[in-house]
Amino acid sequence: MIWPWRRKSRKKLARISIEGPISGSTRKWVLKALKQIEEREFPALLLRIDSPGGTVGDSQEIHAALLRLREKGCHVIASFGNISASGGVYVGVAAEKIVANPGTITGSIGVILRGNNLSKLLEKIGIGFETVKSGAFKDILSPDRPLTQKERELLQELIDSSYNQFVSAVAEGRQISLEKVCAFSDGRVFSGAQAKELGLIDELGDEEHARQLAAKLADLDKDSGKPINFNPPKKKLAGIIPGGSIISRLIDLLNLEFSNEGLLLWLFRP
Repeated sequence: MIWPWRRKSRKKLARISIEGPISGSTRKWVLKALKQIEEREFPALLLRIDSPGGTVGDSQEIHAALLRLREKGCHVIASFGNISASGGVYVGVAAEKIVANPGTITGSIGVILRGNNLSKLLEKIGIGFETVKSGAFKDILSPDRPLTQKERELLQELIDSSYNQFVSAVAEGRQISLEKVCAFSDGRVFSGAQAKELGLIDELGDEEHARQLAAKLADLDKDSGKPINFNPPKKKLAGIIPGGSIISRLIDLLNLEFSNEGLLLWLFRP
């Protein structure tokens, strides 16, 4: 990855665009970019989010890093694109202000955990698993058998804990009551216009509107020029074949679906 020159940038805006599912690779490059932005002392960051969410831990680490950046004096303004849902919302509420298009899909505040019960299929084709385990719940969500009632209860407790972390972060970031957040945090999605009525976002507008707001908060000329972009490493596939970027994003979604089976996800699944 080639980063911009390491000079001080007190009169420029930085820009990061988080696109697609939030995963470990997203976290790595975003944290690296935020470190660069802190070292170069940018007065403001324009955070563009176009994501359905993703893994819980990675969303939380990006959220925490954004809060640390704000503590250093950098204004963070989020701009929601086509979609900023679930983990995308969690990352976004770390911003000082949030701008969304009237039609942006946002919300989906909640937690999902999925496993596959293939027991009937395995039985039909004559495949059985032999399991030796150290505890009753060591093979929870194993694909060769259904969940027991006790296992469902344990997993629900896990989901409830993650859910409480989510709604607490939204309430704190948006400065609205926990009761109000819980009232609409049942997994449903909203348009940007609806989200503004709920207090999930501050203003309606496009990315340029968010850029001007960032410049204003940082006491910069609103016509100060284009922000300096901090981009993720380019994937080889994206530059080799036509439509490569679309295929890469599809692969990211499939990887998230299959590689994170059994993990808690803050992810909008239409």
